[in-house]
Amino acid sequence: MVSDYGLDERKLKILQAIIKNYLETGEPVGSRTISKYADLNLSSATIRNEMADLVEMGYILQPHTSAGRIPSDKGYRLYVDMLMSEKEQEIQEKQEAMLERVDKMEKLLKQAAKVLATNTNYATLITSPAAASNRIKFIQLSKVNDEQIIAVIVLGGNVIKNKIIEVDDSITDEMLLKLNMLLNTTLNGMAIESINLGLIARLKEEAGSHSEVIGCVLDAVAEAISIDDEMQVYTSGTTNLFKYPELSDKESAEEIINAFEEKQQLANLVSHTLSQEENTGIQVYIGDEAPVENMKDCSVVTATYDLGEGLKGSIGIIGPKRMDYEHVLKSMKKLQLELDNMFNENRENNDS
Repeated sequence: MVSDYGLDERKLKILQAIIKNYLETGEPVGSRTISKYADLNLSSATIRNEMADLVEMGYILQPHTSAGRIPSDKGYRLYVDMLMSEKEQEIQEKQEAMLERVDKMEKLLKQAAKVLATNTNYATLITSPAAASNRIKFIQLSKVNDEQIIAVIVLGGNVIKNKIIEVDDSITDEMLLKLNMLLNTTLNGMAIESINLGLIARLKEEAGSHSEVIGCVLDAVAEAISIDDEMQVYTSGTTNLFKYPELSDKESAEEIINAFEEKQQLANLVSHTLSQEENTGIQVYIGDEAPVENMKDCSVVTATYDLGEGLKGSIGIIGPKRMDYEHVLKSMKKLQLELDNMFNENRENNDS
């Protein structure tokens, strides 16, 4: 079977083996070295014949002083195009899988909030998971047109973010390849919080005239882990609060309704909880202890659920100060464990 590049599978494998070996050693690669690759299972004579064809086609070169071969510019270009194509396909598949998971997760969290509100007779909130602390897995820059490139950023937990970057000067394919290699060799596997000003300055210096692209990519990474901007807050049972006389007067009711309708105060509450690394259990805020101004007449109970890989979400129950704390804590603990187990089970199924 001939590939889109005009090479059959055997020639492609041999070319890939030559390039990988040359990248590792910097030495011309001979047929005997290639024959040791287990998945080829070819004789040295067969490999020599295929290498001769690859030389004739312009994918590899033979230095005058060596019996081995080295990749040509044409060979490098094919190799890089294949790598980028594979990564684009991988990212596309991950995006499709994530969209499906997000849809299922949204339905699950909304249902969980409703069940918790019914079970406790208070107001509840549950957030979508957010990257409280994360690592960079992969960054890919691709050209959209002469004025724009797109940055695809993959974080731990397969969180994927896209950002369009405007460029003043057109970027060549070679420069784009250099920027991709620079970003990935430097940032791959790095924790977000480890990116400091010194590292940023070094990246920009190595990027030369395209240093602004590096700045935009790092801005996109920062945006990708922004809790308040990305977090979805699902609520249920707000009207339950008005069953309690101390919360049903006009002023208290308006403040509570505003907090639930605008969602920003709830996001602030959750951000406060998630930002405290020690808050892995259940937190209880009574009256003035609550980090939300409009809930000073209430008690707020929060808990964190953990999906692993730096992804965490929060559960909250809001009720009067005279809430049934024993029942609330039991309900909260039960849901926390159920969510942890459910998400861990889903992750294992997706990984298998």
